[in-house]
This record gives sequence, C-alpha cells and structure tokens, in this order.
Amino acid sequence: MDDKLDLVFAALADPTRRAILVMLLEDDMAVTDVADPFDMSLAAVSKHLGILTRAGLISQEKRGRVKWCKLEPDAMRDASIWMQSFGQFEAVNLDAFERFLEAELGADPA
Repeated sequence: MDDKLDLVFAALADPTRRAILVMLLEDDMAVTDVADPFDMSLAAVSKHLGILTRAGLISQEKRGRVKWCKLEPDAMRDASIWMQSFGQFEAVNLDAFERFLEAELGADPA
C-alpha cells in the first residue's frame, strides 16, 4: 500500500496534474482538450497524464481515434484515509487561546 500512496502523493505534488484533476471533475475529456489550456506541448501534457494514470487517479481509453481521460475518484480513498488519521488533532481556537493567555499571564488584550 505504501507504494500506491507514494504514487498518488507524487502525482498530486505537481500543480499541473492537480489542475488536470480539477478539469476532469466536470466530465471525461479528450487528451487534446485537456492539453488546450496549458502553455506546454501535447507531449508534455501526455507525460502528466501518464503519471496520473500510473497513480490510478485517472484512466484513459481510446474511443475511435480519440483518447479520453476519466477521473477515478476512488483512487484517492487510501490517501484520504491516511490523511484523516492526522485529523485527531483539533484546530486551535485562537480566540480561546488568547483568553487563556490573558487569564494565565494577566496580559491586557491588544
């Protein structure tokens, strides 16, 4: 499972790949349509798509002469579960923390 998580997190580390995933949230897209908004070659976008495919985040299939990309949202499940394990720590309530400091230190509020 660690190897799979490594692939997912490595794929998500790149802003171009994250942007591609956001685009695919809407619907399946042809590779050429995925590449259109980026200022890079089709070959460069294809490399990004290959990384996303190897990580299992998207799938690609050929329909006629066009290659289509589809988001595979279940692929992020293990990564999400792993990240949620850190959710046991509650966010700090800054107002409550400030009141605590005032009470403990006798400081005047700013």
